[in-house]
Amino acid sequence: METIIIIVFLVGYLAITLEHNLKIDKLIPALAMMAILWAIIALAHMPVFEVNAELKELEPSHLDEMLLHHLGKTAEILVFLLGAMTIVEIIDYFDGFATIKGYIKTKSKKKLLWLFSILAFILSAIIDNLTATIVLVTILQKVIKDRNTRLWFAGMIVINANAGGAWSPIGDVTTTMLWIANKVSASQLVINVLLPSIVCMVVPTVIAQRFKAFKGDIEAEIIEEAPKSPFGSTMLYLGLGSIVFVPFFKTITHLPPYVGMMLSLAVVATFAEIYSNTKFSISSVDRGEHTEGGHHSPVHKSLSKIELPSILFFLGILLAVAALESLGYLFHYAESMNQAIPNTDIVVMLLGVGSAIIDNVPLVAASMGMFSETLDNPLWHFIAYSAGTGGSMLIIGSAAGVVAMGMEKIDFFWYLRKITILAAAGFVAGAICFILLRDFVIYA
Repeated sequence: METIIIIVFLVGYLAITLEHNLKIDKLIPALAMMAILWAIIALAHMPVFEVNAELKELEPSHLDEMLLHHLGKTAEILVFLLGAMTIVEIIDYFDGFATIKGYIKTKSKKKLLWLFSILAFILSAIIDNLTATIVLVTILQKVIKDRNTRLWFAGMIVINANAGGAWSPIGDVTTTMLWIANKVSASQLVINVLLPSIVCMVVPTVIAQRFKAFKGDIEAEIIEEAPKSPFGSTMLYLGLGSIVFVPFFKTITHLPPYVGMMLSLAVVATFAEIYSNTKFSISSVDRGEHTEGGHHSPVHKSLSKIELPSILFFLGILLAVAALESLGYLFHYAESMNQAIPNTDIVVMLLGVGSAIIDNVPLVAASMGMFSETLDNPLWHFIAYSAGTGGSMLIIGSAAGVVAMGMEKIDFFWYLRKITILAAAGFVAGAICFILLRDFVIYA
């Protein structure tokens, strides 16, 4: 039966990895794989276990209890992401991200490279690397008209957005997973991973600025557009501030992060309702979609635009990995791996390289079931860094890369020839920085 379980998981995993070739959204194999795995466990009456992190052993449990336990943990992540996505969409409803474009005044390619790199690094830490990439590539399309030049900038945005997401508990789905699962605390994650992430951002950018693509000035004029809403900048700062508030709320109350995110959403939604009742020009956003006899709620509009396919994908893949964890497979695989490769640094860096080939979400989910180290163990911080930044080495290796690929029609092999070496240099440099900090500074 174990063979059947592994075959189902590998087939589903392969379908997720080859979604572009199969032209099937990855949420479909993820949901099917999850349902089939749990159905096999139920029909075959297979024993399920819960990992005791303190004793580092498996404890027998009941199927209903285990499924409910994993569903609860998964729901915490999904509700958190729903709240964050809705806040971002509310900001976009008021055209808040246009405020960022106002800071771009220079025509120097070198200065623009550093400006977009720093913006990607900071924004991704607050609104996650996927959303930051969408925002910055959209701005990029308005600033740089030459497509070849724009491709280089888009590649650098992917690298730096992933670097920025790795050190923040709200910057990447994988770091959010580790944070909600109490593998890392927000403060220690920032302390331990911020500097390696900065190195991962600076090294590729310093190398890239010497390339021909980033020399000289852009040809097109930077046209300043009138804001579509007078409340855009207010909603931008309010939205970003409310998301940043969530880790502080968790630290103070010790409640799960999704509770703080729901509070932040409530505050942002309240101001959104107030401002939408005020007369202002947002017709280009609404396009006349107000209901008869009343106003269209910006919250309802934002909820209709969030990435529900991504939410369902996370539900499927996390519960599928949970099935392997409940059967004790991940626990035994971890022991076998530790015997084969005693150096965990190599294992974690291989995890980073693996995240460039296959999705980092299931890899991190698997690592959470494989290792039983305590809160804020350096292993978890290194996993957060590697899984977050390793995906930059291939255009399909991260959500940021995939969305940039779609927006700019970036060719897989073009990225492999031009950008992969830059991403790899940043990844290795940051990893070395982390190891040196861990061994000689922070944990010495």
